[in-house]
Amino acid sequence: MVDISTVDARRFVPLSAPQFNILLALTDDDRHGYGIILEIADRSGGAVRLGTGTLYTALAGLADSGLVAETNRSHDDARRRYYHLTPLGRAVLQLEVERLDSLVRQARRKGLKPLPVRGK
Repeated sequence: MVDISTVDARRFVPLSAPQFNILLALTDDDRHGYGIILEIADRSGGAVRLGTGTLYTALAGLADSGLVAETNRSHDDARRRYYHLTPLGRAVLQLEVERLDSLVRQARRKGLKPLPVRGK
């Protein structure tokens, strides 16, 4: 387990899009791999769909870095491994949100605005 007090969370930023989406999916609940895939697809309105290879490769890296960890929760299906966001993972996600927010503010100062969503 990584001790957050001895790790500079800034060294993990910027996150890749899959890493960001996985950490965001774990902010409010522990999830197994398929649950993470579903949460990301649902939250993005289907615009972001992680494949299992991408998901599990990213999860392994996030776990090795101490940003996520497997839970000890018992669930109906013993084959499923559940993951949770660690304090370090939450700190890294917060830094990434601040970085992205800064970029969006800079773009808006340059006159860029989101395009209207079709169908609305």
